[in-house]
Amino acid sequence: MIDLPLALYVHMPWCVRKCPYCDFNSHQLKSGQPDTSYIDALIRDFDLEAPRVRGRRIDSVFFGGGTPSLFSPADFARLIDALKQRIDFADGAEITLEANPGTIERGKFQGYAEAGINRVSLGAQSFDANALKVLGRIHSADDTYRAVEELVAAKFGNFNLDLMYALPQQSLEQALNDVQIACSLGASHISYYQLTLEPGTVFHSRPPALPDEDAAWQIQLAGQKMLADRGYAQYEVSAYAKEGAQCRHNLNYWQFGDYLGIGAGAHGKVSVKTPEKILRTVKPKQPREYQAEIGRAALSAGESSFIAAADLPFEFMLNALRLNDGFSSDCYQVRTGLLLQNLDEKLARAEERGLLEPMDSGWRPTELGRRFLNDLQASFLA
Repeated sequence: MIDLPLALYVHMPWCVRKCPYCDFNSHQLKSGQPDTSYIDALIRDFDLEAPRVRGRRIDSVFFGGGTPSLFSPADFARLIDALKQRIDFADGAEITLEANPGTIERGKFQGYAEAGINRVSLGAQSFDANALKVLGRIHSADDTYRAVEELVAAKFGNFNLDLMYALPQQSLEQALNDVQIACSLGASHISYYQLTLEPGTVFHSRPPALPDEDAAWQIQLAGQKMLADRGYAQYEVSAYAKEGAQCRHNLNYWQFGDYLGIGAGAHGKVSVKTPEKILRTVKPKQPREYQAEIGRAALSAGESSFIAAADLPFEFMLNALRLNDGFSSDCYQVRTGLLLQNLDEKLARAEERGLLEPMDSGWRPTELGRRFLNDLQASFLA
């Protein structure tokens, strides 16, 4: 049995409306609420995955989407109870729910807490009415304020606010106003990331007018400084947290840990044996196809393949180099089954370029390396 942290990602694929910038596997809901038969499919999906992680325990769960908060607290209670009957959960396991401020009714967060959820990630994105309209969001700034009030009333001390910058025609002043408001709401964690035009999205085919690269960089730097001044330490490219509030689930991804993925389009990574048997899995993207395949599968549904050992250094660096603190040599060896000294030449070249710097126990990206992260990661391609 592999002794690595194990996370569970659960994809809930429906939204009230698809946002023009979104390239996630999300689908517009045709009815008032999702069909609860999807919960049965998720339980069945987990049963098919379970043999791969027999004897291990779940350290974190993340309900992502789509808009998971379209499902009721009763749906989550049934699902979480079913999962806990099938696998051990670590004491104090982090269980995160993504929520849209426009889908939260009074008392709903209390119900989610009672169902077992102990962390919420709220998709604020901006507090500017025009920006929210351009982004296609269904909520207003007032909806976010009310949702935060509900979170506090339900005693969620650990919640994240998603915030985007470099929005269409956004000024530095407008961007910093968003950061200031987000900080004032008392979130323990803020995800602060740049709007990008991803292939397959409405914005990619009909691009809005965005701040240029230099303006976006200035917005990023000013936002980072304001977050730091208010006690939010950056620990990953787009993640900032109060002390002790780093997202454990996402840290597991970035440290190349293992995770099961259930739900339509969900991805997973499970180490059967390192380095030659690290398995990647992916489920069918279309919810109807996913549920049909889950219903007839005797073995795990979807597709799976082992990562070639030659690709493991790049796969590891693609994740670990997103972290400000980088990685230790022990972490690299345990997660990949490979020796870090095999990369001495590539590490030395990255150091010469000013992109990496050594630590006592490993390596971390420099400020330049974080700015040109894609180049740094690509230097570890096989």
